[in-house]
Amino acid sequence: MKIAILPGDGIGPEIVDQAVNVLNALDLKFEMESAPVGGAGYAAHGHPLPEATLKLAQEADAILFGAVGDWKYDTLERSLRPEQAILGLRKNLNLFANLRPAILYPELSGASTLKPEVVSGLDILIIRELTGDIYFGKPRGVRIATDGAFVGEREGYDTMRYAETEIRRIAHVAFQAAQKRDKRLTSVDKANVLETFQFWKDIVTDVHKEYPDVALDHMYVDNAAMQLIRAPKKFDVMVTGNMFGDILSDAAAMLTGSIGMLPSASLDKNNKGLYEPSHGSAPDIAGKGIANPLATILSAAMMLRFSLGLPEQADRIENAVKKVLAQGLRTPDIYEAGTTKVGTVEMGEAVVRALI
Repeated sequence: MKIAILPGDGIGPEIVDQAVNVLNALDLKFEMESAPVGGAGYAAHGHPLPEATLKLAQEADAILFGAVGDWKYDTLERSLRPEQAILGLRKNLNLFANLRPAILYPELSGASTLKPEVVSGLDILIIRELTGDIYFGKPRGVRIATDGAFVGEREGYDTMRYAETEIRRIAHVAFQAAQKRDKRLTSVDKANVLETFQFWKDIVTDVHKEYPDVALDHMYVDNAAMQLIRAPKKFDVMVTGNMFGDILSDAAAMLTGSIGMLPSASLDKNNKGLYEPSHGSAPDIAGKGIANPLATILSAAMMLRFSLGLPEQADRIENAVKKVLAQGLRTPDIYEAGTTKVGTVEMGEAVVRALI
């Protein structure tokens, strides 16, 4: 089994190191190969997704990804900015299904900004379509307006679009995930305003005919955002488009106490995947040794389960994280009075010890 290790920028190398240490502690026969990506890729090869890095990702059985982005690259043209690396990987590898579980561990109920009675027992799976929508739609750019109230002025424009195949395949992923859980699926759209999402709603409704055992409801994205804060435990599985999923999954992250606790998987039709924490590169704390590595470690567990066929080893990692939290160890983002504050390395080492 070959794993491509793409640490990236900011805190990426720090948190990926800890996840790699955890994988090594399982004493399995992995071949791991690292390559630069994001700002590191641009610094090394003049492009955020160097050809050699993409080739490695294509050849690997799975990819463990850190994070990309650094303020010093913000002046580059958009095609050369670090964030283009992750978009390029998703598109080139056809990683269309993004799975983001939002689970509140009992020990962290006090770390959430919401009342414990609102979030205790939270367990949501957000499924985000990842290769379509306004992030990839064309045409896009800046032009001179030729109609409307501002003719002659510059205007920015992007195109929201979804093909039927794109909607059907993500709907199947969502319904099948719901079948393995509480058999409830919420499809999030903006069908009252956007033609694209009326089409989305129609296709999801049609796919539902193949899954009569799953209860389906539809919800506008603004209401979904409100309900995530008001009554998050009403949700089981949520499925939505690329942009809405990006926003809602980050909102759900804060229900769990910290986005530093949220892993994610981005899968193709054969369950080959890229695994990364849901948070960004946090260049403001890079090198300080305080970043939370648990989202990356839990992403490695998802990698074992979904792409490498090792569910028992995935369980070992997830149980080790639970043990460490039960011991009261906390990185600064989830620290509260009465617990023990530790750094990135200390948290990673504690997870390794808990594997035994």
